Amino acid sequence: MREAEAGRHRWRPRTRAVAAAGLALALAAPLAACGSGDPGGAPTINLYYGPEQNLQKVVDDCNARAGGRYRIAYQVLPRQADDQRVQMARRLAARDSAMDLLGLDVTWTQEFASANWIREWTGARKAEVERGTLAGPLATAQYQGKLYAAPKNTNVQLLWYRSDLVPRPPRTWDEMIQMSQQLKAEGKPYQVITMGAQYEGLVVLYNTLTASAGGAIVSEDGKQAVFDPGAVKALGVLQRFASSGVTAPGFTNSVEDDARLAFQSGDAAFQLNWPFVYPAMQEAAPDLAKKVRWARYPGVDAGTPSRVTIGGYNLAVSAYSRHPEESFDAAQCLRDAEHQKFSAINDGVPPTIESVYAEPEMAKAYPMRDTILEELKDPAVRPRTPAYQNISTVLSAALSPPSAIRPERTAAQLRKATRDALESKGVLP
Repeated sequence: MREAEAGRHRWRPRTRAVAAAGLALALAAPLAACGSGDPGGAPTINLYYGPEQNLQKVVDDCNARAGGRYRIAYQVLPRQADDQRVQMARRLAARDSAMDLLGLDVTWTQEFASANWIREWTGARKAEVERGTLAGPLATAQYQGKLYAAPKNTNVQLLWYRSDLVPRPPRTWDEMIQMSQQLKAEGKPYQVITMGAQYEGLVVLYNTLTASAGGAIVSEDGKQAVFDPGAVKALGVLQRFASSGVTAPGFTNSVEDDARLAFQSGDAAFQLNWPFVYPAMQEAAPDLAKKVRWARYPGVDAGTPSRVTIGGYNLAVSAYSRHPEESFDAAQCLRDAEHQKFSAINDGVPPTIESVYAEPEMAKAYPMRDTILEELKDPAVRPRTPAYQNISTVLSAALSPPSAIRPERTAAQLRKATRDALESKGVLP
């Protein structure tokens, strides 16, 4: 999968069952009160969104709240992110008016906005989206200083470690490598598991290292290839890690779920991955899960916290929708605080509204919520440019395999390739 985010993996663990049941009842109550009859001539708002197990319940609740003014119809997109993007892009390029509300990966908003495929959020609606939304997710919904989408959910990777093997989590990559090498010398489980295949996951890893080193890949306005000293330093860290003898044998072919399974085998001491691994481990490897703790992703320099790349999805209104006002209202309902909490607990997609993390029901579903929120308050965002698909392609190719990286030379290669990618203005089918 292109999108390096296991929000695609919809896990509903036993530990969430009680809280989820209560919240599901809360959402179901308005439906019983309003009934489920035909709204009678109300416009249909077609929501194009990836598979999310319990999203239909949110849709049903929003339809009940609409009181017959509109009806949202959930059109399920393919599971793979690339397939989602291609389907929407082709239909929007053809000015398809049957598309109203779009679920966009956080890396697509700028591309769709630059193509004039989605509408700007303005006035009171813009203010409502901005109110209480974390700055990182909000940044992914902006283009050229304007808001083009409403962040529905976010995501961020954590460090998962074996507390029976190490007394405390490492604070830097170098410290983690040293701990792992020491464990290896002692004949204990030692591997550091993460994603190293030639795909978006490798780009996310490099983007996180670059931001953590204080560097930049692309300028803030998304127009210039940078690859400054921080980006070069990040290349050195990635090469050193790949060559240190602490990675799993399948590192250069590993994507998110491969990493999860490798860690669950019991041969690793550390894993860098999305929060979906927590409930998955509880179900698949409960004995191991009792020994696993979490911490903030390791930084590059001692004393400087990491800045971790965020994922997630935004809701955008199609420029060709015949019902834009109702579509904006539907989007606001789908991503309000109550529904973000429901989706977080039931579908494992972290909220973008900060206040939701303080809700009591979140404590059981997200025992690591404080660490997630800490990272989300100062995150790394992938280059915000319409040409991101091009950039991701050239980055993943040049970074693979990581052991072959030569920092200065690779940075020069990437700078030129990224400059060329930026000039293409995006990859539109």
